[in-house]
Amino acid sequence: MRVRRKMQSLAGVAVLALLAGCGAGGGATAGPGTANEPARGAALNAEGTPVSGGTLRLSMNTDPLCLDPHAISSDVEQIFGHILTDNLIYLDEQGQPGPYLAESWQISPDGLTYTFKLRQGVTFSDGTPFDAEAVRVNFEHMLDPTTRSPLAGPYIAPYKDSKIIDPYTIEVHLSVPYSPFLDVLAQGWLGLLSPKAINETTPAQLCEKPIGSGPFVLTSYTKNQGVTFVKRPGYNWAPPQLKQTGEAKLDGIEVSWVGQDAVRFNSLTGGQYQATGYVPAQNAAALKSNPDFVYANVNRIGLPYTVEFNTSRAPFDNLDVRRAFAAAVNVPAIVQTLGFGERQQSTSYVDRVTKYYDPAVKLPGFDPKLANQLLDQAGWTARNGDGYRTKDGKELVVQWPVSQAGTVSPIFDLIQAQVKSVGIRVNIQLLPSTQVTTLRYAGDYDLTYGVWHTNTPDVLYIKYASFSIPNEKRLGQNTSHLSDPQVDQWLDQARQTTDQATQQKLYSQVQGRLAELVPGIPVYDNSVLWAFSRKLHNVSVDTSHGTPLFTYAWLEK
Repeated sequence: MRVRRKMQSLAGVAVLALLAGCGAGGGATAGPGTANEPARGAALNAEGTPVSGGTLRLSMNTDPLCLDPHAISSDVEQIFGHILTDNLIYLDEQGQPGPYLAESWQISPDGLTYTFKLRQGVTFSDGTPFDAEAVRVNFEHMLDPTTRSPLAGPYIAPYKDSKIIDPYTIEVHLSVPYSPFLDVLAQGWLGLLSPKAINETTPAQLCEKPIGSGPFVLTSYTKNQGVTFVKRPGYNWAPPQLKQTGEAKLDGIEVSWVGQDAVRFNSLTGGQYQATGYVPAQNAAALKSNPDFVYANVNRIGLPYTVEFNTSRAPFDNLDVRRAFAAAVNVPAIVQTLGFGERQQSTSYVDRVTKYYDPAVKLPGFDPKLANQLLDQAGWTARNGDGYRTKDGKELVVQWPVSQAGTVSPIFDLIQAQVKSVGIRVNIQLLPSTQVTTLRYAGDYDLTYGVWHTNTPDVLYIKYASFSIPNEKRLGQNTSHLSDPQVDQWLDQARQTTDQATQQKLYSQVQGRLAELVPGIPVYDNSVLWAFSRKLHNVSVDTSHGTPLFTYAWLEK
């Protein structure tokens, strides 16, 4: 079926434009303008004398339906993580691990033991002290099967156990060397929660009201409506990289879920909200030209926006069919049509700002002639009355579950129309987001889509190691179900070495191998677009996620 409900109005025009002959020569956008790409760690609109008071009204796009950072993979946590919680580590402007609640650490020569010296005087908002036991409880919670952690748990999967040396010294043992360990500890999903809350509440209660040690305290959460945070009195342990101390300047932050792109944009420019974490690309130009707003487009480490094949079942268990589908998709034209000058076409299975990104890797290009040849080679030689390919009387049809939460991107319609030209039928199934998630973890789909942001090149392990394939015990993120022994070997070796030259070689080899295996179609790099009123000052760019950080933001009176 065609995607129509909640579809952006440009979809029909875009399809016609692409079918009218926007071929391989159609250039992709040059990418985000450098004027709107602030450096990580930068403080935006920092001019003026800070004042205390006022409540920030922030719009976000989708409610994750749970606020326990360890139990979700929602990108909401990239912002909420540094509102509600603190981390052991904070990355500096160069992306290197720096102190936060862990003041220092030592790593054993074999890479299996990390000894952390912890900051003293820190408390959670329920009064529980932060100490070595709190760290141990948090690690155990992330890996507890009842938490069913889709992200925090997998990020510390090599964790074995901990030994408390004294109240503020903890020795963490890993089962295997794991070079990304310090980096992932800086991410919002690994923010630390009160051990009392973890031990004395149910998982459902922790989803409703997690308790952290951060600069703000959660006071209310109404699903599908909003969240309210108030300033934490006495907070004085922000990461030193922020170069400020003390309590937050804002009295609070009120978050509303606004799923429709147009509504989110209009409510920002109309003054209903003073900031949004999600600017629609088609509205970026209007914000950049409006002197009343600050606009940021930050390219991020991780997996690009990728259309992924389920390689574990027909028809995409056949490499020729995957290659044919990829060759039938005009990625440059899609990026040009949907990016509005704000997106960069992907050139690998990692974004270009990811460490060890290899520019020498070449992805398959748009080539309808090759697509037809490959489908013939795979045995799909006949066509039915609708023009779709058949083999043994069976039509070449693929199922694509798509979440109907918020505004549905035209990309689904565009790809559906493009691959029809080579005889592939795509059934787009508009479903509630919970049902799409269920199908993904059950492997019941042919195509899926999305980005995966992290702060290390280990994103390749998260997305393409066979260990990461979802199963009944683990909510893994290898949604292409790729299982390749060579990829697994290289990714394991990259995790277990700290030698940068070796890591460079291994991650380059993985990127090249993925280009051969075609587990998906990288479309555009995963930049995050956000904006705020110029009445809001000193908004920092988070060094792990590229998202807005409001710890010491302040509002004009």
